[in-house]
Amino acid sequence: MDIKKMLFDPDRRDFMKTMAFGSSAVFLFGSLPFLTFSCTSSGTAPGKAAGILVDFNKCTGCRTCEAVCSSFNKPKIINQHSFPGIGNPCDANIKVYTYNPDVDIPSMCALCDDAPCIQSCPVVEDPVTKNRALFRDSYTHAIRNDPDRCLGCGNCKEACENSSAGIIRQNLSTRLPEGICTLCNGDPHCVKHCPYGALKYIKKPMDYPLDRLSPDKVANKIIKDLYGI
Repeated sequence: MDIKKMLFDPDRRDFMKTMAFGSSAVFLFGSLPFLTFSCTSSGTAPGKAAGILVDFNKCTGCRTCEAVCSSFNKPKIINQHSFPGIGNPCDANIKVYTYNPDVDIPSMCALCDDAPCIQSCPVVEDPVTKNRALFRDSYTHAIRNDPDRCLGCGNCKEACENSSAGIIRQNLSTRLPEGICTLCNGDPHCVKHCPYGALKYIKKPMDYPLDRLSPDKVANKIIKDLYGI
């Protein structure tokens, strides 16, 4: 099987895309793409998965996604009015990692179906909402944090590192978890503003295996397929 031909032959490009869900890599099995999806969203029908799909064929590493993610999720409040933030990539929930040989890997929360970050939270469930300090959003099914109840213990960060891509980080000042994709209330700005169409917000049948990989592991697989090293 000629991987390079499959990936770059224009007649087959639309069919044989190198894609991943969140930070998970694609695996080529025979001649078919092996895609990975994550959560079952309450915003979709039962048995459906919703999230952001990455097409590595189209990503150029421009980091526009980081800027718009940060701008939307870190707004500025002036005179009690909310305005888009400055777009500092350091505050983005999506991160683009660049490797040599040339591979760019957008990485974000995989919205894990089993949510090890939530399971690791030591805060007792609220008797009414049944939520811990980390919980699923009732509409988007993205994972959210309640700063008023969060202990800043770092359990969620450790759980994410041990079982997924390790995207959760702790704020150095507040110790609260950061870096978790909010899906922008169901309208992801990284998808809307990607100039090359490398990101898609999709809802597909959940009949694919989960494979929550770190950016390094994704890059290693793609570099091996593309460059043979």
